[in-house]
Amino acid sequence: MYRNALKNKSVLYYLAGAGVSQLGNVLAGLAFLFISYELTQTASLTTVIAISQAVPYLLFGLIGGSFADRINKKRLLVWIDLIRVPIILSLVVLYQLENLAFWHLLVVSFIIQSLGCFYNPTYRAILPLVTPVDDRTTVNSLLDTVTRGIQVLTPVFSIVLLSSGNTIHFYSVDALTYILSTFFIFKIHWVEPINEENTAGESNQGVFQSIVSFFQWIRGEGTIKNVFAATFLMVFFNTWVWQVGLLLILLQNYPSQGEEFYSLLLGWYGAGVILVNVMIPFFWKRLTFIIYLSGSIVWGLGIFVLGFATNLPLYFLGVLIAAVGLPISSLTRVYLIQTLVPTQKLGRAFSFNAVILYGSNVLSMLLFGALATYIKIGAIFVICGSMMVVCAVFYLIRISLSEKARRKSVQAFK
Repeated sequence: MYRNALKNKSVLYYLAGAGVSQLGNVLAGLAFLFISYELTQTASLTTVIAISQAVPYLLFGLIGGSFADRINKKRLLVWIDLIRVPIILSLVVLYQLENLAFWHLLVVSFIIQSLGCFYNPTYRAILPLVTPVDDRTTVNSLLDTVTRGIQVLTPVFSIVLLSSGNTIHFYSVDALTYILSTFFIFKIHWVEPINEENTAGESNQGVFQSIVSFFQWIRGEGTIKNVFAATFLMVFFNTWVWQVGLLLILLQNYPSQGEEFYSLLLGWYGAGVILVNVMIPFFWKRLTFIIYLSGSIVWGLGIFVLGFATNLPLYFLGVLIAAVGLPISSLTRVYLIQTLVPTQKLGRAFSFNAVILYGSNVLSMLLFGALATYIKIGAIFVICGSMMVVCAVFYLIRISLSEKARRKSVQAFK
């Protein structure tokens, strides 16, 4: 199945473009944190930089998706990549001139991420245009494997630049990835959809009208509406415990080795996610909301187990269980969006998905970060894991009840 999918050259170029973009994104993200701390020596201002990378998606995410549905996708992607090159290189120039200030980092970070609000949903919306439905699960698996693999390996690559004292050239490499991405985008061939239902009407709408029309459409789409709602809940209960709680609980239990064990567990997690991504197409060609919920239950069980972990083997077990469930849920969510949302609405769907992810991330950080001062971290893991399982089971029961009601109505009609 992988061989058949990779025979499509456009898929190869699409994956290559996604890989180099992810490399640049990870390096730039590290550089913003490292250099902001180097300039300010304060954790609070470094946190401001991190927040500046999330806020644009809450402000412009839906607008970016609307543009992605209205404008020629290839032209939009190429222009954004080219515009980002001089913007990111300006930081290198200012650094070399010894004029780089914190506010430069803040402004450039905000601009780059704002452009990403337009770029990311557009790039995501291309995949269904270059991939047959039967190959979509396989290609989504390959895409997630490539991007997660890059995310795991990039910190190792960054050690070379860090050890040589050239942290600023993380941005130089990032600029190079934009140029390479442009090359791969030119190589991808697809046909922009035309004459689809409601396409002409939507093309004449304003940006905000198109966003309103998307929400009006989604109100009548039960499955995709449930996917978005469930995604918000799962990410909300996962973000803090995974991104912050795991490190804190390891530092509490292993004061002298917590960071090393944390890095080891992240590597273990990355390997598990990649392996599951590769295996998914062998089990399912077409994914359903029930599969999404099943993956979410496994994901939540992993978080739940971590709450009771008292030794390193249990931490490895909990992380492994989470690494099995998360990619199943993640890939299924993307597949359902690609399959259930009309092509002319895909940009808005993926941008709305990003808004949900970033919004739930921020709320999770605020709420559970505050609760951590009053509740034991292990208890928060148990609560969050339990709630993920309960929410997924709740949706499974709803599906079961609605199917029974539908069968009864059909029998009554007969």
